[in-house]
Amino acid sequence: MSASLLRRGLELLEAPAGRQRGRGGPGAAGAARRRKRAAAPGGNKATVKGRVVKSAIEEYHKKKAVNHLRANLQYMLKGRFVANKDVTEQVLAQNRGRKSKDQPPKKVAKKKPEGTVFTEEDFRKFEREYFGRP
Repeated sequence: MSASLLRRGLELLEAPAGRQRGRGGPGAAGAARRRKRAAAPGGNKATVKGRVVKSAIEEYHKKKAVNHLRANLQYMLKGRFVANKDVTEQVLAQNRGRKSKDQPPKKVAKKKPEGTVFTEEDFRKFEREYFGRP
């Protein structure tokens, strides 16, 4: 930031006009010499002739971040098109890396509880037919 912009910003933030800085303190003579030296002929070589000094506050407002959330939400909610499940799976697969850490976890098939298909009545019937018991 240039010195002139900084000075301009400080002027804007300066205390009300009723309160003034005290002059004649211990460093007053040194400050007066510094001011004279700054106003020496030749001026500041770094400035461009005819350049308009921009306000620091205006620059801040220009570069301030803008929140686009509301506009983006309205745009997203405006279209109700739902993509096909196969297409979305294909796009997600293309964006996935080839490393194992990028792969989704394998789906584990649920184990059915081990139980018999035959009832007690079927066992009795088999026993009668095979062993010949009544």
